[in-house]
Amino acid sequence: MYPLLRMITLFMFALLLTACGFHLRGQAGMPFETLYLDAPNSNTPFINELRRSLETNHVKFVNTAQEADVVLNIVSAIPEKQILTLGGSGRVNEFQLRYRVSLRAYDLKERDWIPAEEMMLRRDYTYDDTKIFAKEQEEALLYQSMISDMVQQIVRRLNRAKPQPQ
Repeated sequence: MYPLLRMITLFMFALLLTACGFHLRGQAGMPFETLYLDAPNSNTPFINELRRSLETNHVKFVNTAQEADVVLNIVSAIPEKQILTLGGSGRVNEFQLRYRVSLRAYDLKERDWIPAEEMMLRRDYTYDDTKIFAKEQEEALLYQSMISDMVQQIVRRLNRAKPQPQ
């Protein structure tokens, strides 16, 4: 009796989710087929993850801008670290990490698909100089998380992008 009840419950749950328009995040249909990725350094963790994510979404990369439906120009991708608070003894208590990406997407007719813009993510974390190794690892994990979040934001933007009227 219980396996049948469980199966019916799962079916009803799945039916409710699809009825409200829910679908798993993942392979989105891009409004273009080919892309030229123009970046100052094409061998960074950010660019590598962006490339993998776009390939997962069936985007074909081409070698020149003339072959591409869309050119994605990553002007810069800059990690930053700033002191947020100091303790009474002058030691750092908190840092703020930032990850800035400047980008633009356009086609061969110079129509913007994504106008030039800067995207930024922030993460705050507490710091303890008695645990330097652990805090360095935490910082690296936070940057990796920010890179993944930024890549997903860019992929979602590209998924909704279309040529802007001039």
